[in-house]
Amino acid sequence: MRIGVDVMGGDHAPDEILKGCFSALGRLSADDRLVLIGQRELIDEAIAERGVSDERLEVHHAPEVIGMDEPPVEAVREKRNSSIVVMAQLASPKAANRLDAIVSAGNTGACVAAAQMHMRRLPAVHRPGIAVTVPTFAGPVVLIDVGANIEPKAHHLAQYGLMGDVYARKILGVEAPRVALMNVGGEEQKGTLEMRQARDLLRTVRGLEFIGYIEGRAVFDGGADVVVTDGIVGNVMIKLAEGLSSGIFKALAHEVFEIDPDLAVRLEPVVKSLYAKHDYHEYGGAPLLGVNGYSLISHGSSEARTIANAVMRARALALSGVNEAISERLAQLEEPARTADVPA
Repeated sequence: MRIGVDVMGGDHAPDEILKGCFSALGRLSADDRLVLIGQRELIDEAIAERGVSDERLEVHHAPEVIGMDEPPVEAVREKRNSSIVVMAQLASPKAANRLDAIVSAGNTGACVAAAQMHMRRLPAVHRPGIAVTVPTFAGPVVLIDVGANIEPKAHHLAQYGLMGDVYARKILGVEAPRVALMNVGGEEQKGTLEMRQARDLLRTVRGLEFIGYIEGRAVFDGGADVVVTDGIVGNVMIKLAEGLSSGIFKALAHEVFEIDPDLAVRLEPVVKSLYAKHDYHEYGGAPLLGVNGYSLISHGSSEARTIANAVMRARALALSGVNEAISERLAQLEEPARTADVPA
């Protein structure tokens, strides 16, 4: 398997990205290949400095870099030799010796745009969506979308529900995922017209356990296994959860230490264990579901361990058969979508 990594993407690129790639080598199989995409001089220098000698490493030169604050679509069109664009080209169905999976901690919008432009979409997919696994005390929850599509139509949301269902089954091992649609309340009349139309579409999908609307607070109570929302709400929610989780653990550690330093020392392993379960670095990244290939988007502040975990998650994703299952299941949604006369 060949896994491509955007070495130039992220707040701590290229150093942390390269450290993560070198670390991942020890976890990959002998048949795997890691393709480092970015400025060759920087990559070769890092390899030489660390004395890394591994035939499983390949370097593909990409001289340009798309900044985190650049307009995504414009940057992808103008910087065709950027690491993000070159990576997507290497993962294109038309590419010779195509990459099986790709990883980037760079500009999320650019990653989405480049993937759609070069990898293209799976048959019947209208808009790809980013699916994040949210750790809760009731178990992991798939939240889709968290930033790829900020103004989804009803049929986009319905497809997200189905793609999230497939992901929960294939990756998280949930036998019959409960799928819910994020809304401001559980009552039937609440929400926008698009939400109500999406709800009606989701009810028509055979084999989908759609349970209706869900409020934000119920997500962390285990009210559903898959939560569907638009990119703005999903992105705000996941970043709010990250900040809140970090703040709670810091406050807990501080309060315990103030009351009883000895108790704080004894509880430290427990607190660290709990934090690890709610730490996005452990999850590596989130897949962009719906593109014709496997693209994993990591957090902009990714560290070496984040990237190492992302590489392994990308490998598992490529072996999972998620895309084939999505294409097969989407065929069940297309006919109801036409008969329901949902606007495009």
